Amino acid sequence: MGDCAFGGGAMRRSLPRQVRGPVYTGKAPGAAPARALAARSARRYAAAARALKEVNAMSQPFVAAVVQAAPVLFDRERTLEKLADLAADCARRGARLAVFPEAFVPAYPKGLDFGARVGLRTREGREQFRRYFDAAVEVPGPATDALATVAAKNRLYLVVGVIERAAGTLYCTVLFHAPDGRLLGKHRKVMPTAMERLIWGFGDGSTLPVFDTPLGRLGAVICWENYMPLLRMAMYAKGIELWCAPTADGRRTWLPTMQHVALEGRCYVLSCNQYTRKRDYPVDLQPEVAGDADAVVSEGGSCIVSPLGEILAGPDYDGEAILTAEVDLREIARGKYDFDVVGHYARPDIFRLVVDERPKPPVLFPQDPAAL
Repeated sequence: MGDCAFGGGAMRRSLPRQVRGPVYTGKAPGAAPARALAARSARRYAAAARALKEVNAMSQPFVAAVVQAAPVLFDRERTLEKLADLAADCARRGARLAVFPEAFVPAYPKGLDFGARVGLRTREGREQFRRYFDAAVEVPGPATDALATVAAKNRLYLVVGVIERAAGTLYCTVLFHAPDGRLLGKHRKVMPTAMERLIWGFGDGSTLPVFDTPLGRLGAVICWENYMPLLRMAMYAKGIELWCAPTADGRRTWLPTMQHVALEGRCYVLSCNQYTRKRDYPVDLQPEVAGDADAVVSEGGSCIVSPLGEILAGPDYDGEAILTAEVDLREIARGKYDFDVVGHYARPDIFRLVVDERPKPPVLFPQDPAAL
């Protein structure tokens, strides 16, 4: 069955269209129309029964996984190979959805400064950025093809943080692949944090997707985007049920943030961070972190949280790990019984949010129909 939408066990996709029977002219024997009507009714009943069976199958609990690991920093191909192994491990654990950290391919460059000071950029820093740029991912491109193969081979919904290269700019992006390998779409981080703004561009409102899937309504909010109340409201209004939160924040304050989002949105929250040490970095690109090669740079803290804020897995600060939990979408309806921030607990007569989802290219040409 293809992707469809459902939430809290309620079907949002129309049942199969009725099968039209033969047209009778009135010349056939009198019993023929009755037999034809009975046959049409039987076909309709069978189609409805099949659709109901499929919906019931989709509403069954499933296993979701979040991956906490280090990439092979600044090496796209070797990172994709490691990701393939980790995704296969997720599948062996019974997962149907696997989420990878922010900027997993090719790296979240924590601790690097790219030679930047106020009013100054060094030659060495420009070369560091060149290496980062060359290791980034074109969408679509060979790397997305590799991710498609991983998703299809393991029959997974695959949610992966990448650094996307588009023209001369890098973006912190999340890619979504379906179990048949299709690239469903992407989300570009709309607000890079602090020094991230030097190396990453800004996403616009055109990549804020929530995808209807047989597992639930799937979307992603990256790192400190989770602290943007209006962005959260936009995602809640789209009916998100599986809130993926790839992050680079391993502080102990991150877990209560994820619990708050889960409670506020009455959705499952799946958050994952990298776990890296100094030794994971190239020898000529060492982070500004005290300690020897075993010093921890990114300390993890990955977790899975239920729609009522209960911690189902994690947080893990001990090393690389795959965390799994059972997801039951019926918990969402139970949670929205007393709180729906974009429904019965909203006050649109007082507060309203307007979201502009139009692409914002910096240059428009009059002969381009999209510009008209």
